[in-house]
Amino acid sequence: MMKKLQLALQINKLNKIYSDGTVALKSISFEVNKGDFFGLLGPNGAGKTTAIEIITSITNKTSGSVTINNIDIDSNFPLAKKKLGFVPQELNFNIFETPLQIILKQAGYYGIMRKDVTSRAEYLLKKLRLWDKKDTPCRNLSGGMKRRLMIVRALIHEPELLLLDEPTAGIDVELRREMLSFIKEINNSGTTIILTTHYLEEAESLCNNVAIIDNGEIIKKSSVKDLIKTLDTETFILNLENNISTAPKILDYNFTMIDSNTLAVEINNKQNLNDLFSKLSKSKIKVLSLKNKANRLEEYFIKLTENKIR
Repeated sequence: MMKKLQLALQINKLNKIYSDGTVALKSISFEVNKGDFFGLLGPNGAGKTTAIEIITSITNKTSGSVTINNIDIDSNFPLAKKKLGFVPQELNFNIFETPLQIILKQAGYYGIMRKDVTSRAEYLLKKLRLWDKKDTPCRNLSGGMKRRLMIVRALIHEPELLLLDEPTAGIDVELRREMLSFIKEINNSGTTIILTTHYLEEAESLCNNVAIIDNGEIIKKSSVKDLIKTLDTETFILNLENNISTAPKILDYNFTMIDSNTLAVEINNKQNLNDLFSKLSKSKIKVLSLKNKANRLEEYFIKLTENKIR
């Protein structure tokens, strides 16, 4: 008998209506398995942050239920909170304190003694390249350092479920890649992660499963792998060994010249790259490398909105 997966998070018919009548969430439901890397995706204002703020009790829900590791947040939020780590969009620590002071204070909120958390604080600060700034007032840290400090603070009590609300917004590409690599490492060690983002390439490279939210509604729930399978075509950019003067004419394939040694080609679900390379080789055209023209998950989201599912 197949073992039933345990749930890290269960959202059931969650609604949020603000006092001015704004409907932020419309009866959304989804589940996240323990150990999963789950993406909650959608454009700005879609409802992602509202959902996260309800899970963390920053915002009160109008109706529905939220269960964290089988603990209903209405019945025992203090216990549920111990299972949670949260990295919000906005920086929300005392800029006059040092990173080490902030981390040790955060551990104290969870009843962890200083002597029991010092080694973990050192490990996390070193891992995110903040150890040499541990005694520097946070007002003197760069924006990227402050972002990394938020992650350290969220992890200091070793949560089972980590919520990341747009964690890489506003940081440079190199730091973004480094942060995401560390987050993936945390997930591989067993921590369940929920990522909200509108950088859809992050979700494609990191997440196993996603829910797409727009206008307060869940419009799609699926594995990333299955989402990608639903795309009718995918466009690849081919870098060629030699220059060509015109686009090749090969039956069943549509080529567009970008320059003398770069081609774009569309591949549908019934075609494959091995067949394409074989036919190009017969035409004396050697491909050195290829890449996707656009992020596939982004293409899918565009298709959803074009079909007026929004």
